[in-house]
Amino acid sequence: MPRSKSSSAWLARHVRDPYVKRANKEGARSRARFKLAEIDARDKLLRPGMTVLDLGAAPGGWSEYAATRVAPRGRVVAVDVLPIAPIAGVEILRGNIADPEVLDFLKSTLAGAADLVISDMAPSMTGIASRDQALSAALAELAVDISEKTLRRGGVLVLKAFHGVGFDELIGRLRRRFDKVTTRKPSASRAESREIYLLAKGFKG
Repeated sequence: MPRSKSSSAWLARHVRDPYVKRANKEGARSRARFKLAEIDARDKLLRPGMTVLDLGAAPGGWSEYAATRVAPRGRVVAVDVLPIAPIAGVEILRGNIADPEVLDFLKSTLAGAADLVISDMAPSMTGIASRDQALSAALAELAVDISEKTLRRGGVLVLKAFHGVGFDELIGRLRRRFDKVTTRKPSASRAESREIYLLAKGFKG
């Protein structure tokens, strides 16, 4: 089946993308690794010995980066409904984070112990703007739900969000639960994308 004009244009941009080329050159799992690396370099998120929970982790770019930063005594737990190939220093849990059993496991193994929760989750886009925004907002709210059950007091949350309906409400919720909330737009995040990263520091418990 021939590609649509939009998919062909996306593929052309993807091939030219300098971060895709860099990921291929460095053997990284995805270009997304560089988004977290840039936020980390700016905000000093990761340090040796930390416990990190990565939500919606597949294919593992963020977990891969985090594991190198928290080694040798740190812990990274990666969760996704999709399979993730093994990563040195990362505990991988395959499951849907909306599943109560998965949440119960995370609560029991991490409750009050996670220093950092990271989420680069995005839904499978349908092309219907209102529906895609609603799905994105629901995932962001789910990430906050889980962070509230797994972070230690003073912990940090980094999550992907999208400008649109529900964004202001999400910011308001984070400000009630964390001491400081800021936005980040890493250079590896494509300029045309509505995605933004929210950095919430100082979980109030």
